[in-house]
Amino acid sequence: MRAGRRWGTVSTNHPANSPADGDSPPTPAVAVASPSSGPTSAPSSVPPSGPTSAPPRSRYRRLARGAFADLSPLRYHADYRRVWFGQSISSIGQQMTAVAVSVQVYDLTGSTFATGLVGLFSLVPLIAFGLYGGAIADTADRRRLGLIGSAGLAVVSAVLAAQAIAGLGLVAVLYAAVALQAAFFALASPARSAMIPRLVPAERLPAANALNTVSMNLGLTVGPMIGGVLIGAYGVQAAYLVDTVAFGATLYAMWRLPAMRPLGDRKGRASVLDGLRFLREQPNLRTSFLADLAAMIFGMPRALFPALAITFYGGDARTVGLLAAAPAVGALAGALFSGWVGRIHRQGAAVMTAVAAWGLAIAAFGLARNLWLGLLLLAAAGCADTISMIFRNTMMQVAAPDEMRGRLQGVFIVIVAGGPRLGDFESGAVASLTSPTVSVVSGGLACVAAILLLAARRPAFLRYDARHPTP
Repeated sequence: MRAGRRWGTVSTNHPANSPADGDSPPTPAVAVASPSSGPTSAPSSVPPSGPTSAPPRSRYRRLARGAFADLSPLRYHADYRRVWFGQSISSIGQQMTAVAVSVQVYDLTGSTFATGLVGLFSLVPLIAFGLYGGAIADTADRRRLGLIGSAGLAVVSAVLAAQAIAGLGLVAVLYAAVALQAAFFALASPARSAMIPRLVPAERLPAANALNTVSMNLGLTVGPMIGGVLIGAYGVQAAYLVDTVAFGATLYAMWRLPAMRPLGDRKGRASVLDGLRFLREQPNLRTSFLADLAAMIFGMPRALFPALAITFYGGDARTVGLLAAAPAVGALAGALFSGWVGRIHRQGAAVMTAVAAWGLAIAAFGLARNLWLGLLLLAAAGCADTISMIFRNTMMQVAAPDEMRGRLQGVFIVIVAGGPRLGDFESGAVASLTSPTVSVVSGGLACVAAILLLAARRPAFLRYDARHPTP
C-alpha cells in the first residue's frame, strides 16, 4: 500500500481504492490529520463540524484538483505513463519534421502549389491505411503494430535526414517520404488508440483521453516552434535528426508492453466493411462521428487564414501563424483544465454542447476585426473541440466491443484527416462565391444548425449515460 499524502495517512489514491472519478480529494477528517497520526486516530482528532473541519487551504486544494487535468492515469498505470511520454516526445518530433518538409519543398521549388501538394500526398495514405490499419488492429497483436509503425516512422525520418545532409534536392523523395509517413502513422495509430482501454480502467478513460489531447496539442504547439528554431540555426537536417532520435521513446514504451491481441475468439481477417456496418447499426457512436464531421466541414475556416490575416487584420505571414496556432493553444488549455470531465455522465449532451460552442465561436470570429479578439475566439473554439474529442473518444472506447475498436479508430482517423480537407474546400468555395466574412460566419452557424438537427433526430444521444454505455 502506498504511503498517504502529506495531509493524511490513509492512502485513498491507490488504484484499488480510488473512486470512479479518479484522484478525488480526501475527506476533511483525513485531510487535516497530522503526518504522525495513524489511520484509526484521524477521525477522532478532528471535530465532525465547525470552522476547523474544512480549512481554506483544503478547499483550495480540492478546487485546484478539480480544475486541472486528472493525472491519475499517469500516476498509477506505468504502461500508460510510458506510452504517453513516448507519444508526447515523438509528436513534437513529427511536427518538427512537418515544418521541415514544407520549408524544404518551398526552398527547392519556390511554389506554394508544390508545397500544398505535401498535404495531398499524406491524405490518400491516411485514408486508405487508416481503414486498413484499423482492420488489422482487430486481429493482430496491437503492441506489434505499434512497434512496426513507430520503427517505420523513425526510418523515414532518418531517410529525410540523410537526403538533406547529402543535398539531393529531389522533391519526389520528399513526397514519397511524406506518403510513407502517413501510411505508417495510419497503420499504427488505430492499434495505439485501441490499447488505451486495456491500459487504464474504464472510470479513468476520460482522464486518459484528456491527457492524450494534451500530448497531441503539445506536439502541435511546441513542435513547430522548436522546429523553426532548429531549422533557422542548423538547417532542415537538424529537425529530421531530432525526430529520428525522438522515436526511441515510443519504441521503448511499446517494447515494454505485454502482447495485446484483441479480446474474444475472432479468427481470420477483420473486414473493413464489417466495421462500417457496425458503425451504421450503432446510433450513439454514429451520431458522435457525424457531430465531429459537422464541426470539421462547416466550422473549419483554416484555408481562409491567409486571406483573413490581410483583409481582417492587415497582417502578414506571422499573423497567419498566430491564427493557425490559436485553436491548438485553446485545445491545450482545455485539456490542461479538464479535471472535471470524469464527473460528467451525460457525455452525449456534452458532445453536442461542445460542438455547438465550437460553431458559435467560429461564427463570432468571422465578425471580429480586432486581432486579439479573433485569436481569443479561435482559442475558445479549440478548447470546445478538445472537450468534444475527450467525450467522443471515451464513448467509442467504452461502448464499442474490443474486437471493433481498431476499425472504429480507423474510421476516426479518416474523419480527422478528411474532415478538415473537406472544410478547406467548403470554406474556400463559399468565400469565392461571396466573401471571407460570409464564409466564416455561415460555416459556424451551419455547424450549429447541423448539431441542432442531429439532436432533434437522435434525442437518445442526448440521454447517453456513461454509467450505462450503449453504442
